[in-house]
Amino acid sequence: MRILIVEDEKDVADLARRALLEEAHAVDCAADGRQGEELAVSETYDLIILDLMLPHKNGLAVLKTLRREGMATPVLLLTARDDVADRVAGLDAGADDYLGKPFAVAELRVRVRVRALLRRQSEHKDGPLTVADLVLDPASHEVRLRESRVELTSREYAILEYLLRNKGRLVTKGMIAEHMWDYHFDSDYNLIEVYVRRLRQKIEAHGHTRVIHTLRNSGYVIREPEA
Repeated sequence: MRILIVEDEKDVADLARRALLEEAHAVDCAADGRQGEELAVSETYDLIILDLMLPHKNGLAVLKTLRREGMATPVLLLTARDDVADRVAGLDAGADDYLGKPFAVAELRVRVRVRALLRRQSEHKDGPLTVADLVLDPASHEVRLRESRVELTSREYAILEYLLRNKGRLVTKGMIAEHMWDYHFDSDYNLIEVYVRRLRQKIEAHGHTRVIHTLRNSGYVIREPEA
């Protein structure tokens, strides 16, 4: 997932960020409420981890603003472990879950995994994604070409899924970078080119016609083969 951490305690933010990066998530961090709100509004996240006690604008105010503007992104609150009133206020304002501070890294990982599972379940109601004879099944996390399974790494799979969810539309390297990694991804997109090249090779090794096309100086588009 792509996750935003809004936390002013640098040690806590760094700990959470490292733990989530190890789980292969993309992570952005904001050190105060205003910056966190700006990122949440201007970027697309799958989860926001939001501390309540923040400079410039507290977490509860940020949460209320996001919900008032119709943002449905799941929010995990970081609260003082013994502050029941803050937890209740946060949940009433639209938070999806809370985690008491100080927290164990293992517990944070479990909470985020649960959110990731719920996100996948909601996304996957639309069933398998297809192009020609290639089928990606989000429910089983499998990619098949006719009756053969195509073995992909987690990054290759994620890029293919992103392309298929945008089938027929241009997906720029910048869009892939922001979706797959984070807001501060290096502007050198060689890594993305490597992943897309490997993805093509694995698909075409099964004798499949090319479906991932490069638009020079623009990005990629996945589409049905021409008749």
